[in-house]
Amino acid sequence: MDAFLLILMSLALAGTIVFFVFAFVKGKNHRRRNFLKSGGCLYASFVLAMFLGSEEGAFLTFLVILMITALAGMVVFFILALVKGKGNRLRNFLISGGCFLALLVFALITGAMSEDVTVKEDAKANASVEEQEAEAKAKQEEEDKEREAREQAEKEQEAKEQAQKEKEEREAREQAQKEQEEREAKEKAQKEQEAKEAEEQKKKEEERKAKEEEERKAKEEAERKAKEDSVTVSQKQAVAMAEHYINFMAFSKSGLIDQLEFEGFSTEDATYGVENISVDWQEQAVIKAEEYLDFMAFSRQGLIEQLVFEGFSQEHAAYAASQVGL
Repeated sequence: MDAFLLILMSLALAGTIVFFVFAFVKGKNHRRRNFLKSGGCLYASFVLAMFLGSEEGAFLTFLVILMITALAGMVVFFILALVKGKGNRLRNFLISGGCFLALLVFALITGAMSEDVTVKEDAKANASVEEQEAEAKAKQEEEDKEREAREQAEKEQEAKEQAQKEKEEREAREQAQKEQEEREAKEKAQKEQEAKEAEEQKKKEEERKAKEEEERKAKEEAERKAKEDSVTVSQKQAVAMAEHYINFMAFSKSGLIDQLEFEGFSTEDATYGVENISVDWQEQAVIKAEEYLDFMAFSRQGLIEQLVFEGFSQEHAAYAASQVGL
């Protein structure tokens, strides 16, 4: 689109120059119409320049077009002053000089405006740079604020999470401590219950043993009474006779029974009498061994055999021999 407008502007510029030249070259009858055509082409160039650029750029373009037109007129009328006859030479030189003067004026105005445009463009560029710097600074400040806000939000979130974590840990510790206390209380109650049950069991066991002991004693007492009630006079005499003999002489159990039978007691009464006296048969073996050694000499084996013959057990006989030094 810009290229098409540029072509149209070039055509309008060419038309301006051509019709401007025709206005002076042609007769007076066509001069006004050619000036109008040249002005129309010039106006078209100005409008197209405005489409292609800014207002200031369009005015500069317009001045450049006038400069080109003045330059073209100067050249053309200078050549015509030399080529045409002498009658039109002065006029063509004057027109060429006027075009030259117009060219100088347009050049001065264009230069001044170019400098002004350059200054404005520089100012605009500087302003644009300043605006860009201000925008960059504002953007940087905004980014810094956003970053600070984000960091602040992250810190607040971290602080919140840390507080929540500490709260959860504290609640967990409290819950663990509570559970520990409940467990210890439960264990203590259980131990107290077990101790109480053990105490009750011990008490029951002691009561049971005491009761059994009382029952045993009562039973023994009853048995003793029953036994005393059932003991015959002969058995009582056998007991008395056994105690009499054991107080004066040493006897083995079987030897004492034989002695009571020799005295006339039955085997049953003699056995009852011997079994119902308090005597240490092992000690009786030692006394018997000492009695034998007081009257006779014995070897260890001979003494043991003699004691066994008297009715002592092999164990009691060996003990007695050891006690008397054999």
